[in-house]
Amino acid sequence: MRPRAREAERGSATVWMVAVSTVLSAIGVAAVLAGSAVVARHRATTAADLAALAGAVRGLQGADACGASAELAEANGAELTGCRVGAGQTVEVAVSVPVRLGGLGVFAATARARAGPA
Repeated sequence: MRPRAREAERGSATVWMVAVSTVLSAIGVAAVLAGSAVVARHRATTAADLAALAGAVRGLQGADACGASAELAEANGAELTGCRVGAGQTVEVAVSVPVRLGGLGVFAATARARAGPA
């Protein structure tokens, strides 16, 4: 006896729902990971801007500009990876912020900034 057409397709909706759910879950995970990377980039940019400003102010006061930049970067969860005091007390900094991307590992979001008197 041959099964009817309806009985032959019994359970196919379950297979389709599992496939669609898997695809939607993968898209959701990718969106969350991309969001984490964007947030880390913004944190790095903010830390670099503030560290450069703090360094420029402390440099104009005659203190250690790079030391002040390092302290402020650390207070913002970043690591100062480069600091240079240029002509006219212009401070250029580079910072790195770690970003954990789930099972992909830990990466670094980096940013650079420059500040000084006009």
